[in-house]
Formats: sequence, structure tokens, C-alpha cells
Amino acid sequence: MTTLPTTEPASDTASSVDYDAIVIGAGFGGIYMLHKLRNELGLSVRAYDRAAGVGGTWYWNRYPGALSDTEGFVYRYSFDKDLLQDYDWSTRYLKQADILAYLEHVVERFDLAKDIQLNTGIAAAVFDDRTNRWTVTTEQGETVTATYVVTALGLLSKINMPDIPGIETFAGDIIHTGAWPDQHELAGKRVGVIGNGSTGQQVISAVAPEVEHLTAFVRTPQYSVPAGDRPMTADEVTAIKGDFDSIWDQVRNSVVAFGFEESAVPAMSVSEEERQRVFQENWDIGGGFRFMFGTFCDIATDPEANEAAASFIRSKIQEIVKDPEKARILTPTDLYARRPLCANHYYETFNRDNVSVADLKQYPIVEITPEGVRTADGKLHELDVLILATGFDAVDGNYMAMDLRGRGGRTINEAWADAPTSFLGITTNGFPNMFMILGPNGPFTNLPPSIETQVEWISKLVAEAQTREAAVEPTAEAEQAWTETCQTIADMTLFPKVDSWIFGANVPGKTKTVMFYIGGLANYRAQLAEVEDAGFRGFEFVPARATVPA
Repeated sequence: MTTLPTTEPASDTASSVDYDAIVIGAGFGGIYMLHKLRNELGLSVRAYDRAAGVGGTWYWNRYPGALSDTEGFVYRYSFDKDLLQDYDWSTRYLKQADILAYLEHVVERFDLAKDIQLNTGIAAAVFDDRTNRWTVTTEQGETVTATYVVTALGLLSKINMPDIPGIETFAGDIIHTGAWPDQHELAGKRVGVIGNGSTGQQVISAVAPEVEHLTAFVRTPQYSVPAGDRPMTADEVTAIKGDFDSIWDQVRNSVVAFGFEESAVPAMSVSEEERQRVFQENWDIGGGFRFMFGTFCDIATDPEANEAAASFIRSKIQEIVKDPEKARILTPTDLYARRPLCANHYYETFNRDNVSVADLKQYPIVEITPEGVRTADGKLHELDVLILATGFDAVDGNYMAMDLRGRGGRTINEAWADAPTSFLGITTNGFPNMFMILGPNGPFTNLPPSIETQVEWISKLVAEAQTREAAVEPTAEAEQAWTETCQTIADMTLFPKVDSWIFGANVPGKTKTVMFYIGGLANYRAQLAEVEDAGFRGFEFVPARATVPA
């Protein structure tokens, strides 16, 4: 549903704006930002989204098996205690449809739909140095002005399409998991899946039982643990609701904010027998982040501890996957240092007679033909449907695709030519009054708690800018210092030692660089508090330079 503005635009004078703020995106971040700015700060706000409904990531990612791998009791907003008490869930993890329904409920509950314009992508946003205002142009050609622009574009929203020779010649259907069609029948078809990250593992596990044959094309095998999904009883939900105050206090003061107590025990400080017991216990509970951060405190930092965890997962693959060749292809040999994964019955799926594995590390894809995928061993894998679980141009992809211009007409592509940077993951030098939710070098955590943290802090910064009657942007020095901080922390871990999307390594030609603050949510919140307590140190507040004649 596309709605029309309900807030009367300001009078048509040289210094007026149509809205105080424009929010780009209507997922977790955009929804809360609209509520915060409009309902709490009393600003006139318009939110835009190119989708036909709200939900962001959870609107688009409708592929079979799609679910969050964060436990449902912390994959939600915490800002409203009544909302926490009123809304129920029935499974440990929330499926895509559950999350979408929840976000639609939040929009209705806080009467936000009237100020969300759907089916409307943003083509350009340009800052005027003289008036300190933004002019935003939609893909339909509508132009509106605002004092503030908040980008809630999503970390994982610009799909990454692989450049494979002959892909345009395929006679069957090609589907990217990030743009799944409303209606598609896979039953009885020969299906190929390229990609075995979180999405790939979910879709492989979900569609294997219904297709005639499934071929998983695996280039880089991943470490994965069981998700441990299961029904939640009414008593369990009631108990959690009764403990939400302490639960959210723990989340906000944790590292990854996934709702479990993170370990403080080094892996090598206990016996081999105890390590195996702890690994097995967490394998049985399930959860990727729990396995990496809830078992021992140094899996992500100490090579010996990392190898202990990796070795345990490898042994499980060998134990579960009965075909030795399939097991070999699926077994990682590198560090356990990508985004921690979990899936329901992923390795067990490869015991099915109708599931095969193509080893792209040994025999890469040569071309796609009308009939299927040809690999370097000369084999043609005949397919009716090719599913691309090839992920996203993460973090900065949607920024670079937009005509986004700051002071002096400088584009974001020019500003980020070497690498995407920010101050605090929220602002970037040269783009005044523009605030990013989950911008580059924001926290690497369960996302809703980080989104809430950033939205609430952006609101404080907006209020400060209004009080000072000035545009606000970070200094170049503050941004550089933050980038160095993020790089220093990343270098203290094992994550940069492998190629993964969290460093931009999944997109050919993209610079491999630090993309996240890996210091944890508690430390991130402390950094924000320190900047605020010092009078928003690191920011410049600049009045409009001149009055523009009418």
C-alpha cells in the first residue's frame, strides 16, 4: 500500500523543507527511526522503501527455510515494555513470515504506515551547503527536501549476482535468494544451489526433500553447527517475559548480544576432556554464535583454541555425512573465523540419495549453458532451476548504488573510493545531517539491539543539532581514528585472516577492508556514551552559510 503524506509540507520559502527528516528504508532500523523521530521528538518525517511492504530484509528474503539464527526472544525490539509483553512467539528461532508479521504489527501498533511511502526507491540525495538541507529524489522522479536524512538501507540488502560466463543463456529459472518470487514450484525439478553460507545452508536443507535432485555447488566449505530449532512452550515464553528486564540488561552489556552468557574461560585452560564436553553441550543446544562465543572466550582470537573448535566440527561432519567423498568436499580446512553459522539438519541432508555435491575448489564452474552448469572436469550438471545463494554486496553496496552527494557535490563513491568509513558506524565526514543505521564499522552483533542503540543515539544527535541550529558532521580526524580503532580490534581477532563478506571479500574487485566494530555491544555503547558526555566530541556543528534569496 502506497500512502500519501499526512504531514502538511512546510510553506514554500527559500529556507523551508518539506519534512524535518527523511528515512530511507522500512526494515528494523527504518521503522524504529520513524517512530523515534516522529512520535518522540515530534518531527515531521517521511520514510520510503522500494518494496511493496515493510520489513526490509524480511520482506525480500522469502526463500524456503529462511529464518533468523538469533533466538526469537532477543530478535525483536526492546524499547517498549508493553510490546515485549504483548507479542508472543512459538519457536526458538523466528521464520521469515514470523518476523515480517511482527514488524507489520509494530508499524500498526505505533500508527507508522501513514508516513511510510512504499514502492518508492530513492535515486538521489544531495546536500545544499548554503541552506543545510537535503534534496531527495525518488526513482519515480518525485523531489522532496528535508533537514535530516537517515539511511536505514540494511547490511544485507543489495544482492550479489555472480558474473559467470553464459549465465544469460540458461533455459531454466535463475532465482537469487534475496529476490525470491511469490510463486515458484520446485517439486520434482533438478535444482542447483550456488553458495553454502547461512542462506545456502538454509535453502539446501529446506528444498532437498521436495526436489527430484539437488546439486550443491561448494567452493568454500563452511563450519556449521546445528541450529537447535524447536517449539517453545507457553510456560517458557511466560518465564522469559517475566525476566525481560534482566535479559535485556545482559544483552546490552554483552559482546554479541545474542541472549546467552558469553564464556570467560580460555579453551586451553581446561582439559581435553572438558573441552570436548563443553563443545558437545553447546552442539546439542545449537546456535552458531553460542558455539563460538558461549563455549570458550578465545575461539575467535587464539589459534589453538580456534583449531580445537574447528577440529570438533570437522569430526562431526565426518561422523554425520556417510559418503566419504561428500564429507571431504564439505569439510573446511581453514580457520573457523567467518560469521558463525548454524542450520537445521544441514549435514544430514547430504545423506539423501537425491543430493550431490560439486567441488568447485577442485573443479570450478567454467560456464553456464542452456542445460545447466559445466565445471572444469567437463561435467555438465543438468538443471531446471539454479538458485543463487551468493549473498550481498554488504554494508556499503546500496550507498554506492545511489547518487548520494555531500558538501561541495562530492559523491559517496568518491568519499569511499578507498574503503567505506564512518565515525561510530553512524556518520561520515562531508555528509552533514546524514545518519546511517548499520553504516560501515558499526557493531558486529545480533542486529536489533545494535539498531536500537544507534537509533536512540541518532535521535540525541539530531536533538543537539536542532538546539544549536546547525548541521552536524564528524571531523575527518574522528572518522580516521574510529577506522583505526576498528582495524586494531579486528586485527586482534582471527576474522581478517580468512576471506568473507564481513570484510567485503565476497564481491570481486571490492577492496578487502574492515567493515565492522568487533569490540562488542557493551564497549560500543560505552564509546557512544563517552562521545556524548564530552559534548559530542568529534563532531562539528556548522550553521547555514548564507540565506538563499527567494
